[in-house]
Amino acid sequence: MKKIVLGICLLTIILSLNGCNNKDTIESINLNKQNETIDIIKEEIESMTLDEKIGQIITVGIDGYTINDKTKELIVDKKVGGIILFKDNINDSNQLLQLINNIKDINSKNKIPLFISIDEEGGRVSRLPKEIKKLPSNEVIGNINDKDLAYDIGKTIGYSLKSFGFNMDFAPVLDINSNPNNKVIGDRAFSSNKNIVANLGVSEINGFKSSNIISVAKHFPGHGYTEVDSHYKLPIINKTLDELKEVEFVPFKNAIEENVPSIMVSHILLPEIDDINPASMSKTIITDILRKNLKFDGLIVTDDMTMGAITNNFDISEACIKSINAGADLLLICHGYETEVDVINNIKDAVDKGIISIDRINESVYRILSLKYSYKINNEKIANIDVGIINSKIEDILNMLNKN
Repeated sequence: MKKIVLGICLLTIILSLNGCNNKDTIESINLNKQNETIDIIKEEIESMTLDEKIGQIITVGIDGYTINDKTKELIVDKKVGGIILFKDNINDSNQLLQLINNIKDINSKNKIPLFISIDEEGGRVSRLPKEIKKLPSNEVIGNINDKDLAYDIGKTIGYSLKSFGFNMDFAPVLDINSNPNNKVIGDRAFSSNKNIVANLGVSEINGFKSSNIISVAKHFPGHGYTEVDSHYKLPIINKTLDELKEVEFVPFKNAIEENVPSIMVSHILLPEIDDINPASMSKTIITDILRKNLKFDGLIVTDDMTMGAITNNFDISEACIKSINAGADLLLICHGYETEVDVINNIKDAVDKGIISIDRINESVYRILSLKYSYKINNEKIANIDVGIINSKIEDILNMLNKN
């Protein structure tokens, strides 16, 4: 009956548009559908409590191979919107599958499903269980410089992650390996050539999309020129905006034009642009450059706010509040239960005091819910894992590499 009513409504719209060509009619119908979706998301946000809204903008790390009371509290009481898993959470394939299923089961009490994320780049940044075959580094892919291969790698990583129940991957790296003294990026980058990075990065992103995995391109505005590891210290890049546009921005601009769903902003200080705030806390970089100049309207994620670049130089709660006000949508807080709880509580206090506006929170929650709905994220559990199939797909990639 609903289909019949919808058909009549659509027919009425079409008949009422006298003088409009078919293209205009289709665009009008599509616009109506789009507005209907927007209304649904806004209605969802209006029904959410402040705790639920704040929780959505937080992705946390957890301890151990199994669910404990602290993890339960973060999901059930603090309503966090995402979980990121690391090597310390992963023992073997069956354990990982069970952990993710248990996370989903606990979250089923909440209205909104979780981002369940991981850093899986291939090469030396690989978190999946040891029985899963390893893919080569981006540098190896860049040396071959085959866009179809990069697509297949994104698709294969995506399939592997989807098999366990992940829905988000903090990859690919779009940094340009422009400094030979850079040890934190190095072979994680596709190339020192900006165009190779741009082309292969987009291909891999499209491969992720084909497996329905949300890719998070990183580390804007570009970590390739640094010599300092932001896990420990705050890197400084003395480049002008024009210099960044000429090189570092190129892969990100290409990814934005190809509709990358999410971009990670790094903890890098760029004194020529903002001499006080790292990129992850800078309104100039996040809102003025990434949003307005580069026209990115997707999800903006911070790098882990518990990294030394932040904690050794700023109060972490104040840094997180500043990131939100700068325009970041999703905060990664990957380590320390007490820290995670304190940050959530302090953000709520900042909203109550008017330091962060509720409109700023709603804007980010809107992007988060839109992305979750778009990728059809849910709490459905996966019955079993077939390591053999995953390894067979990876083996196909490795065989292609050997031919090159």
